[in-house]
Amino acid sequence: MRAYTVPDRKRSLFELTASAVPFVALWLAMWLALTQVGYWLVLLLAVPAAGFLVRLFMIQHDCGHGSVFGARRADDWLGRALGVLTLTPYDHWRHTHAMHHAGSGHLGKRGIGDVATLTVAEYRARGPWGRFAYRAYRHPLVLFGLGPALVFILQHRLPVGFMRSGAIHWMSTMGTNAAIAVFAALMMWAIGVMPFLAIHLPIVVLGSAIGVWLFYVQHQFEETSWDGADQWKHPEAALHGSSHYTLPGPLRWITANIGIHHVHHLSSRIPHYRLADVLRDYPALAEFNRLTLRESLRCVRMTLWDEETRRLVPFSAARTAGPGDDGRTLPSAAALADTVDVSGARTGVAV
Repeated sequence: MRAYTVPDRKRSLFELTASAVPFVALWLAMWLALTQVGYWLVLLLAVPAAGFLVRLFMIQHDCGHGSVFGARRADDWLGRALGVLTLTPYDHWRHTHAMHHAGSGHLGKRGIGDVATLTVAEYRARGPWGRFAYRAYRHPLVLFGLGPALVFILQHRLPVGFMRSGAIHWMSTMGTNAAIAVFAALMMWAIGVMPFLAIHLPIVVLGSAIGVWLFYVQHQFEETSWDGADQWKHPEAALHGSSHYTLPGPLRWITANIGIHHVHHLSSRIPHYRLADVLRDYPALAEFNRLTLRESLRCVRMTLWDEETRRLVPFSAARTAGPGDDGRTLPSAAALADTVDVSGARTGVAV
C-alpha cells in the first residue's frame, strides 16, 4: 500500500476547491431562497449542502492522516480551518481518531472514537436500567437523529473524556470554539441571527447524521471482526473489521470514497482519491466485506457482539440459548465497567 500514500498536491487542492466552492454557493443560494422564495427551498437545498459539508469533513479527516498535502503543518492548519465549518476541534479529534485506528476491533479498547458496542454476555450481565440505557443509546432515533447533533454541536465544545490529558485538547476545543463564535457572529451581523440559524442549523444537523451513519456502517455490520488482546492483529482487524460500502457513483464521490474503509484502515495515509486505485489494482480487496446501500439498512438491527458465533447480532439473540444460559457465571456489571460504559463521558459517537 505504500506506493499509494504519496499525495498529489494539485489533485488535493482541486478536491478541496471542488468541495468548498459548491458548499459556499449552496449556502448563498439558501440565503436567497430564504428571502426570495420560501423556507421549503432552503430545506431542499440543505440536502446537497450537507453532502458537501460531509465531503469537507472527509478532507479534514485526510488532514488528520497527513494525506492531503503530505506536509504536516499545512495539513494541520487546513484541518483546523475546516473544523470551524464541521464544528470539530481538529487536534483533539485527530488524537481520538488515531486511537480509533490503533484499537479498532479490539475488545479491550472500546469506548474511544467508536460506536459503543456490548457483547451478548456483557448485555446479559447488566441490570434492567443498564439494558435500557444501552437499548436507548442504540435506538436509530438516538444514534442517527438526536445523537449526531448533540455530539457535533455540544460534545465537541469540550474535550470530553480528555479533561486531564494535556493542554492540547483544551487548546484545540477552545480555539475552535472561539473561531466558530467569530464566524457565527460575523454571519449574524451580515444577514441576521435567525436567517443564519435557519440556514446553517439544517446543514449541520443533516450533515452530522450522514457522517455518523457512514461511520456506523463502516464497522457495525454482521460479519465484522472483534478480538481480545491475545488474538487482535492490525491487518486482520483492518480488513475484516471494516466494510467496503459500495455506494452509487455520485454518493461515492460526495463521501470522498470513505466507503472503501477496509483499505483506509489497512493504510490510513492513502489519500481518498487513490483508494479506488487500490481496488482497481488489487481486485481481491474489492470483494472484502462488500455492503450495498440496501444491505446497509439491515445493519441497524445488529447491536451486540456474539463471541460464540463471531457476528454482530440483534437484541433478540440475547434472549436465546447461549453463553450464560448453561449455568456458567457471568461477570458482574461492575466488573464490566472498565471494558465499556455507554453511559460514561468517553463513549459518544466521535466520527
